[in-house]
Amino acid sequence: QCDLSGWWKNDLGSKMRVFKVENDGTFSGEYHTAVSSAKNPPQPSPLVGSQHLDEDGQCTFGFTVNWKKFSDSTAVFVGQCFNGEDGKEVLHTSWLLREKVDSETNDWKATR
Repeated sequence: QCDLSGWWKNDLGSKMRVFKVENDGTFSGEYHTAVSSAKNPPQPSPLVGSQHLDEDGQCTFGFTVNWKKFSDSTAVFVGQCFNGEDGKEVLHTSWLLREKVDSETNDWKATR
């Protein structure tokens, strides 16, 4: 069983801490981004998510990060946990970031 609890680090140096995965798969934590285009310096940001608890341990999950402490944007991540060849758990994720724009006309540039 993949345990998302604890600290995770990505290739760009960002870190995520999941406090505890509940029996129903829900979890919360904080995300420490190492990359940002915001004008203000990055701050640890709250995250909430859900993990699909599969018996084979290679579960899917998703979570939302609210960058409210330094930015007007929100990100969502989806991914899967794999048991790597070296015995370590590895997370593979994709993400979308939604930035606030000043008008509906500029909606085209709000998501990346």
